[in-house]
Amino acid sequence: MEKLISYPISAVYYLVFGFFLALFHPIQWICFNLFGYQAHKKSVDYLNFFLLRTTHLLGTTYKVEGRELIPKGVPVIFVANHQSMYDIVAMIWFFRKAHPKFVSKAELGKGIPSVSYNLRHGGSVLIDRKDPKQAVPTIKGLGEYIETNKRAAVIFPEGTRSKNGYPKEFAQTGLKILCKNAPSAMVVPVSINNSWKIVKYGFFPAGLGNHLTFTVHKPISVAEMPFPELMKQTEKEVVEGIKN
Repeated sequence: MEKLISYPISAVYYLVFGFFLALFHPIQWICFNLFGYQAHKKSVDYLNFFLLRTTHLLGTTYKVEGRELIPKGVPVIFVANHQSMYDIVAMIWFFRKAHPKFVSKAELGKGIPSVSYNLRHGGSVLIDRKDPKQAVPTIKGLGEYIETNKRAAVIFPEGTRSKNGYPKEFAQTGLKILCKNAPSAMVVPVSINNSWKIVKYGFFPAGLGNHLTFTVHKPISVAEMPFPELMKQTEKEVVEGIKN
């Protein structure tokens, strides 16, 4: 019944979603080329604000716990499970003060209004999953970037999103490279719940009436412990916060 009801609602939702992507593409271009990084970042923040509010058409609600734990004035590495593209929209808006940058697959760097432009120009990095040799220096550069600018990187160690909410095994390489190149960073585990339910039928129609939660856990200093221990503790915090 939910799926049947969702067809007309989803049609309206995606029209509005697409409108904001198209609207903010030239806004981003103007902000980036005429006014620089800070103006461009603001345009991206508000793009994601509108995209997030648009999901209310689907009955989606949000709760973010522990934002006060996010460190200020130091590089931050958010480590989270991955359930859908809505993870990214919410993290850009709710964690905007940390200037989050993403490790994204190369395919997203072209063809999507607003999204592709931001990935190419906003400080995030694009990696080719078929070319591990290319990924290493690219992620290294992101680590150096957040170390220098005291900004945040977001990494989803599962690699691909979970389609049923249950986390996949975490890969270590990306986080290890970030930690090595941002030695003063704080790793912040984040548990995401229920965003997979918006895409449980695939792209269309969308799932209705879901309550998404983002739980920020206590930060861990990169310099505080050996990487294997940090990795184990980070994965434990993220996984224990996932409720299915």
